[in-house]
Amino acid sequence: MEFWSDIILHYGYVGIVILMAAGIVGLPVPDEVLLTFIGYNIYLGKLNYTIALFASLLGAMTGITLSYFLGLKLGLPFLTKYGPRIFITEQKIANTQRLFNKWGPILLFFGYFLPGVRHITAYLAGISMFRFSKFSIYAYLGAIFWVLFFLTLGQQLGKRWYIVAQMAVQHGRLTLIIGIPIIIIIILFLLYRNKRKKS
Repeated sequence: MEFWSDIILHYGYVGIVILMAAGIVGLPVPDEVLLTFIGYNIYLGKLNYTIALFASLLGAMTGITLSYFLGLKLGLPFLTKYGPRIFITEQKIANTQRLFNKWGPILLFFGYFLPGVRHITAYLAGISMFRFSKFSIYAYLGAIFWVLFFLTLGQQLGKRWYIVAQMAVQHGRLTLIIGIPIIIIIILFLLYRNKRKKS
């Protein structure tokens, strides 16, 4: 945490934008811990709440948008070319696109609260050629709620911010361990149901 705090204290709000964007794209930045720490610095009077909120949102939205365009430009051609080698056929790709078009908004909005999930939802949206106008509505609204929640929590708890940060990390890991199998089961069930309807 010392490394991230040094960046924030040295570069200020610009550092917040860079760190938040990097974390959303998938670099090893502890996003919830970072947001709670920013809130703590607001509590200390080292940062302005409004500006820190704007910087955090700008970073999160920049990162999620970059991930979307990476998926859009690189994801589908890569899967189409190399997918058949690992049994990912064009039919499976098409089914995944339809699935994301149906459940994508939910994943984009709530995915921020699931470490590991938020890093791939935008990429999946790009691969699925999810309309950017629709993507931005859900992804940006989700970013607003997520940033507001952890930033304000850090500010309100003050010196106890680190307890929440620890809980966020532990809870995030638990959610990820439980959540991924559930998501896989749901996807398999939906694919099976769609297959039954077609037959």
